[in-house]
Amino acid sequence: MGLTKQYLRYVSSAVFGVIGNQKANIAFVTLRGGEKGRYVAVGACEHVFIWDVRKAEKVLILEGKKHEVTYLCPSPDGVHIAVGYEDGGVRIFSLLNGESNISFSGHKSAVSVIKYDALGARLVTGSRDTDVIVWDIINECGLYRLKGHKDAITQILFLESKNLLITSSKDSFVKWWDLDTQHCFKTMVGHRTEVWGMVLLNQESRLITGSADSELRAWDIQYIEEGKEVGEPQEKKVRTLLENEEEDEEELDEEPEERILSCKKAGSVLREARDRVVSLVTDAKAKVLACHGLDATFEVFTVLSEEEVQKKMDKKLKKAKKKTKSQGGGEDVPEPVVERKLKDEIQKLANIKASSKIRSMDCLLVPNGEMKVALLLQNNTVETYTLKTSEKNPTGTKTSRLTLSGHRTDVRTLAFSSDNIAILSASGETVKVWNRSTLQVIRTMGCEYALCSLFVPGDRQIILGTKSGKIQIFDLASGSLLETTDAHAGALWSMCLAPDQRGIVTGGADKTVKFWDFELIKDQDSGKNKRLTVKHTRTLQLDEDVLCVRYSPDQRLLAVSLLDCTVKIFYTDTLKFFLSLYGHKLPVLCLDISHVSALTHPASHSGVWRNYAQMLFVGFCACSAGHVMFLQFVPKTHLFFTAGKDRKIKQWDADKFEHIQTLEGHHREVWCLAISPNGDHIVSSSHDKSLRLWERTREPIILEEEKEMEREAEFEESLAKGDEPVVPGEAKGEAEPAGKKTIETVKAAEQIMEAIELYREESEKLEEHRAACKAVGKELPPPKMNPILVAFGNISVSILILSSVFLFSELEVSLLVLPFPYVPDLLKLFNGYVQQGLEVELVCRFSFTFIHFILPFHFGQISSNQMLLSVIDELRTNTISKVREIRDVLGFNSAGLQFLQREIESKEDVMFFADATDRFEEKKRKRRKRERAVLTVT
Repeated sequence: MGLTKQYLRYVSSAVFGVIGNQKANIAFVTLRGGEKGRYVAVGACEHVFIWDVRKAEKVLILEGKKHEVTYLCPSPDGVHIAVGYEDGGVRIFSLLNGESNISFSGHKSAVSVIKYDALGARLVTGSRDTDVIVWDIINECGLYRLKGHKDAITQILFLESKNLLITSSKDSFVKWWDLDTQHCFKTMVGHRTEVWGMVLLNQESRLITGSADSELRAWDIQYIEEGKEVGEPQEKKVRTLLENEEEDEEELDEEPEERILSCKKAGSVLREARDRVVSLVTDAKAKVLACHGLDATFEVFTVLSEEEVQKKMDKKLKKAKKKTKSQGGGEDVPEPVVERKLKDEIQKLANIKASSKIRSMDCLLVPNGEMKVALLLQNNTVETYTLKTSEKNPTGTKTSRLTLSGHRTDVRTLAFSSDNIAILSASGETVKVWNRSTLQVIRTMGCEYALCSLFVPGDRQIILGTKSGKIQIFDLASGSLLETTDAHAGALWSMCLAPDQRGIVTGGADKTVKFWDFELIKDQDSGKNKRLTVKHTRTLQLDEDVLCVRYSPDQRLLAVSLLDCTVKIFYTDTLKFFLSLYGHKLPVLCLDISHVSALTHPASHSGVWRNYAQMLFVGFCACSAGHVMFLQFVPKTHLFFTAGKDRKIKQWDADKFEHIQTLEGHHREVWCLAISPNGDHIVSSSHDKSLRLWERTREPIILEEEKEMEREAEFEESLAKGDEPVVPGEAKGEAEPAGKKTIETVKAAEQIMEAIELYREESEKLEEHRAACKAVGKELPPPKMNPILVAFGNISVSILILSSVFLFSELEVSLLVLPFPYVPDLLKLFNGYVQQGLEVELVCRFSFTFIHFILPFHFGQISSNQMLLSVIDELRTNTISKVREIRDVLGFNSAGLQFLQREIESKEDVMFFADATDRFEEKKRKRRKRERAVLTVT
């Protein structure tokens, strides 16, 4: 048996070129107690980048796994940040070390909004699947799922004083939820279109909502005090039948009775923009309100305090009295009344225009009254502005702009230098040269809309082909444009370096292929130095637009793809027509010719032609599948890569016509790629504004194993997307369990089943050992322990099950997937855990899951088993008694600590924790003083 062909795996090495993702928002963060307003967090494909806007540097990367980031929310203490993803998952990262230890999975589609409560102990997420889920961060589990909206959730707000939740959606409704009872008690229907944003003002007494029009609607919130105590019976009045009918008719005519609170419209604040609200944000104390639409302008409003409003109203009243007196009013004239309006409370500060359309914004207010605004623009740019809110007519000042680390538009062409060190990327406005090892920008030069590019031999100059049909030559040392040559009357679609490295060939939309030679001429500016130029030598006229041109490795033939869906091959020396390849239904956008070692040996022309035709045809097969945007052979091999609109990069073997591997990572269409001359690196560009670097490893690929892994991944995905378990008799209400069935929960259930089976085996061994000892009449050596238990440190099986159950945050869903034959053993084990006092909190959680989910699901089988009923009753009794014991211990310890605190305070005549508080306040004052000094200097 001959040796099989060895393939090496390519893996993702880095993501660069993207400053901020358009799907996620921007948020101010604080790193290690640093200055507020200096660091911003933005989504960057599946990662989160933390930028220092003052230095324009990337200081921290929060690495994701696979799916794109859709929402960011920093915690109230500033230590963590919650990140929502496209697949509905949520991960919480630490801003101290960039690690993530908490993850939640409950939504079926992208997370659209995340909010923390004031203490940072609960997290609420909204999604495009119309669900709202409340998560417990401390216990790392979901509390409940709130259902009621009919479209994607756009915003979520906490009412901390009453433990209420406000949600807005694209279904035009704003819903109010009571988190104590987990139900919706009020739905606002005052909007005609989607509600895109909302904020709370005036200490949670006013709600501002933004919709698809130019109005910001204001709603006054009034809390209704309960007249009766909880549990007090209502007085009943005996009425006649006629009185009852009259009462019912009056109730139908009247508005429904408000409960908990009332929310009435107080007016509207008009925006200058006519399009919908995209972002509506306030600072932490709700003193400043900012919003923006689909254009490049954002508006800033100030929210006056009650004292400021009262002063303003007093001034208006005084002015009205003076006006009445000047008009000759006597004593009989009534005193003028000044009506308080919404514009007296919310006043516009300024309109600030950014350099491009705004995608998202965030703001904060520093102690000196200065407002800082961070903007994420739609052209892959981050800008920050400052605004002095204390001034009467403030103007926004741009303080920083992050543009160097990425392109404003999509990168349409890439190239590697001959030494594999430099990467060229060109877009619609700039061309950048990157260092491959550090991923830092070496040069940035302005250019026209680039479609193709290459490094000139020697790597000192680069050449671009533009959409206007021009050839632009740049010098890398000086970063200047050397020459612009009008090459084609239409777009210059393709460019290829001649194998002898003495010139290039170009093809354009003017139906011509032109040949150019490199020349050195005197520079007119300096008069002494010579510079590079290209000289037009020959032209090949064709009948259709030229889309792509490629030389053969020996420069004998030239392949040209045309708009008529054919590929024509010409002799390079005479430009005579040689071959026409046809069969495509659409025009060929890309082609490449592989290195053919047989050409170096003597061979007939027919044999050489057959090799060329074969390699070209392989390339076209990859293109004919549709949506393939780029194709390139790995140098000196018959392996090639294709990039397409399916967001994937695939490697193929042109000899065996086999698919080798798929490189997944891009989240939009892949426009182009470039392979380094040594074949160790690949760089690709996408519509998501990112550039990705792929590196060849030493890990071999076995095709059979790859296919088996793909089948397993598809099976696991189908298993996780299976139907959710349905509990008989369960009514679909507003509140449901938070978790969902995933491949992790299925694997967790399988792990619990394996542990229970091991428990059964060990129990049988112990029974046989006891029976053997009883039969012999003496103690026999204990049976040999299972290797799994030995590997875990000679622990018992019950402890193994406890540890395996304790590992899973989605315990409820895992137990619901568990088949019934394993439930009795689990009940007996948990009863033993309670009696021993092991993980009582976990057992209580299991009992709650059992009562609400497992018991209704297996009710018939459980109720018919008398032995199981006695185990359940014993578990209930033991759990209640053990919880009472723990409560008594906690109460005793708390009272003891309070007693010790009072004793220490009376003896030492000092308040506990007072010194630490004073030191903290002193540090805070020094930091504020230092910040003010820095602002004064700048």
